[in-house]
Amino acid sequence: MTNHPVPPPAHPPGQPGVPESAGHTGLGQAAGPTGPAQAPGPSERAQAPDSPGPAPGPATPGPAQPPGAPGPAPAPQAPAGEGLPAQEQPSPTRDALVSLREEVGKAVVGQHATITGLVIGLLCQGHVLLEGVPGVAKTLLVRTLGAGLDLDMKRVQFTPDLMPGDITGSLVYDARTAEFSFREGPVFTNLLLADEINRTPPKTQAALLEAMEERQVTVDGDARRLPDPFMVIATQNPVEYEGTYPLPEAQLDRFLLKLLLPLPERAEEVEVLYRHAHDFDPRDLAAAGVRAVADAEALARARAEVKQVQVGPEVLGYIVDLCRATRTSPSLALGVSPRGATALLATSRAWAWLSGRSYISPDDVKALAHSTLRHRVQLRAEAELEGVSAESVLDGVLASVPVPR
Repeated sequence: MTNHPVPPPAHPPGQPGVPESAGHTGLGQAAGPTGPAQAPGPSERAQAPDSPGPAPGPATPGPAQPPGAPGPAPAPQAPAGEGLPAQEQPSPTRDALVSLREEVGKAVVGQHATITGLVIGLLCQGHVLLEGVPGVAKTLLVRTLGAGLDLDMKRVQFTPDLMPGDITGSLVYDARTAEFSFREGPVFTNLLLADEINRTPPKTQAALLEAMEERQVTVDGDARRLPDPFMVIATQNPVEYEGTYPLPEAQLDRFLLKLLLPLPERAEEVEVLYRHAHDFDPRDLAAAGVRAVADAEALARARAEVKQVQVGPEVLGYIVDLCRATRTSPSLALGVSPRGATALLATSRAWAWLSGRSYISPDDVKALAHSTLRHRVQLRAEAELEGVSAESVLDGVLASVPVPR
């Protein structure tokens, strides 16, 4: 889905109109994050990956919305529908990252919660799995994110004949020097888009494991560091499984977030067609007016600020209780591991910082629970036959575990 800098004209009577805010607000929406087609200013707060609806913003920075829920909104909304306290201390770095949704909105309509999830992934030095049907602007979203952050981005189309060396790089013999030299693969970048990652065999999928966990690639015994920041953004098609190789649980656990990209609302889809009708070219982001609002140095400063966000012992206990509850659920064959608990702590911390606060609340944890944990649990076969989903199990866990006061 694409956006165009030229505003749509007033629609004639009887014609479908495109509302001024045709999407959701906030930094992002995943399946986790959603947001508005007309992006608000830098002073507005982000939208969380998994909670639906709008959220207030400017002057007194208000609530934000978690990555992953659909539905437009005039301004970012707080996780789980709860209002968040006003921003305690101004942060130009945070304002720059929040304003990123405005830049991405010049090329992508909606999906603001997904943008939030991707920003959280960068802040936590994690990786993100995007799941959505073809044609919902997954590739364009990542390309625009890279342009808005002045980061290098490379895309690899994963196919059944792709080899590990095609991703990591390989040693090449140089006849002139009679020596082998290392030729870097596409993994040596800031944002690696692994398009349809489940279409390649496990051997090639596993080539990413070291890069995702250790931030390095080892070839012929030599470890080569990857650039910083580095993030793998993998995509999956949820409706086509023929000829695919499902990701093993060990690799799914390497992804910090799994974000679900919804189909656009009617108004958003009208906006997409309007912009295409006015010569928008998704391959020319500069013509759409996309510019860099932050860079790698700003991200490094943001990570340092995120580390200053405080977490109380009662919130730590709440995170542990949620994860332990998944391990005893009768519907699950595999619950959340301790790595999942640390991931939920990290994403909640980043979300609290994006919301303008210096501490984590239980609402931050609930806002990020679905997008952080949905891919870390495995349903029992009998539960799947009964129509139980990971989302419904997580809903039950969140409802059953007491929330600290």
